[in-house]
Amino acid sequence: MFTGIVTAVGKIASAKPHGDGLKLRIDAPGFGMDDVALGDSIAIQGVCHTVVAKDANGFEVDTSRATLDVTTGLDPGRAVNLEKSLRLADRLGGHLVQGHVDGVGTVVAFEELGGSWRLAIDAPAPLARYIARKGSIAVDGVSLTVNSVEGSRFEVNIIPHTLAVTTFGNLRSGERVNLEIDLFARYVERVMQGPNAR
Repeated sequence: MFTGIVTAVGKIASAKPHGDGLKLRIDAPGFGMDDVALGDSIAIQGVCHTVVAKDANGFEVDTSRATLDVTTGLDPGRAVNLEKSLRLADRLGGHLVQGHVDGVGTVVAFEELGGSWRLAIDAPAPLARYIARKGSIAVDGVSLTVNSVEGSRFEVNIIPHTLAVTTFGNLRSGERVNLEIDLFARYVERVMQGPNAR
């Protein structure tokens, strides 16, 4: 479990074939590896991964073909948002994020608005019903508040601090981003379906 509060930006140093997927090496010298153990979970661009090797300057994870098929942004040389898993004593600064990407969206606008930035994203149509104005959504692992929704398109506001400490400075129109809907939206839908839901 994560909060969507990115603590460092790393870089995918290598991606080597491993089984049906890849073994990724993430260089993250400013991430602080002292409290990371083998088997710990780390979100990379919003995708939960398990640490299989580590040193002072980074770590390695295995990622499956199934994960690669439904996410984006795990390419060699790519800057990536990083977050360690939530501990029970931590502050919940964002919202509860599982690191289970629900779909890939497309950036349609990213523009400065006098001190902040407007980010508009087209979400996959099946996810649109879970995205609500003033609700939460994770974009590339970053917890954000939805400002508006129209059909499958939603908008969020990016403040200068968020821009400075995430990979959002690299976003351009047409860029693909990982989306994870609010955890509670899934459960509300399930409850609304009643006892015969499958």
